[in-house]
Amino acid sequence: MGHNRETDSEPRVYGYTRTASAVLTHFICVGFTVFIAVLSRPGTSWFSWHPFFMTLAFSFFMTEAILLFSLHGSPIKRFPHKTKGRVHWMLQCLCVSCAVLGLAAISYNKHLNGKPHFTSWHGLLGLLTVCVVVVQSLAAVPLIYHSLAKGWSLAKLKRYHAASGLVTFVLGSTSLLLGLCSAWFTASVGEYTWYLSALCPAFVALIIMNQVSSAYMAKKRLQS
Repeated sequence: MGHNRETDSEPRVYGYTRTASAVLTHFICVGFTVFIAVLSRPGTSWFSWHPFFMTLAFSFFMTEAILLFSLHGSPIKRFPHKTKGRVHWMLQCLCVSCAVLGLAAISYNKHLNGKPHFTSWHGLLGLLTVCVVVVQSLAAVPLIYHSLAKGWSLAKLKRYHAASGLVTFVLGSTSLLLGLCSAWFTASVGEYTWYLSALCPAFVALIIMNQVSSAYMAKKRLQS
């Protein structure tokens, strides 16, 4: 009896931990985005729009778009999967729009100041990330209009989309981390604030990777 109670409590504790992690992720997404917005003061210069839009794109919109499918932390958990898919698609469109605007802002700012483009790892990876997120979003259209992907099963398309989406999210999180190493950010915050800021995208990335991989493993167990 004692053994049964112990084994029954383990999934419950596991569920509570996942729920707490998901809720914390929501708070981090909002808090980190607001922090960068306050720090960059969008509208004060062309450069100020770059960190604002990029953080809004990858720290907020893209993260929240993925969390919609979380079993433990989705804000619309009780809605049907089709509704979640539509809201996910809308958030991803906002993510792409902000990412393109952020890239345009930094490109125009460098043009005005006569500085070379994409000379750092942050710049190169940021450009790659924007290109990948645009392609990823366009490739997801057949998931909504399945008639566009004749010969492909919906399950296989969803599997490829989840895998490529996770890669895109990791690219976005890495770009954010590299952005925190920029001269602008390191000059704007203290040492402890920098470490705390760096923990935000790193923690969120771990939660998202765990969510996607757990969902994939659960499907594999159901199929086996």
